[in-house]
Amino acid sequence: MATPISISIPHQLGRVEARRRIDAGFARIITLLPGSSGPPTQRWEGDRLIFSVAAMGQTVSGVIHVLDAAVTMEIEMPGVLGVIARGLKGKLQKMGQLLLTKK
Repeated sequence: MATPISISIPHQLGRVEARRRIDAGFARIITLLPGSSGPPTQRWEGDRLIFSVAAMGQTVSGVIHVLDAAVTMEIEMPGVLGVIARGLKGKLQKMGQLLLTKK
């Protein structure tokens, strides 16, 4: 059974700049997943980044929605990876805030 992680990160960048930053920083986001191995699969559908990556022999999948004033992440943590979902949520929130801080 998968454990969902839902995160919402407000921003003041506008949709285009937020999307550019998420696209540029996606590799750093994926490194937060424990045991991730191999390159992730990812594709943009409009302003939604749909991805999956192998982690500890399981597949983690998710969607990042880029909105005008927020970015939301919905990630499914399968099996044993669900145990670490709570700690991972905080790390993902921090990374997202760093990527979306207006500079």
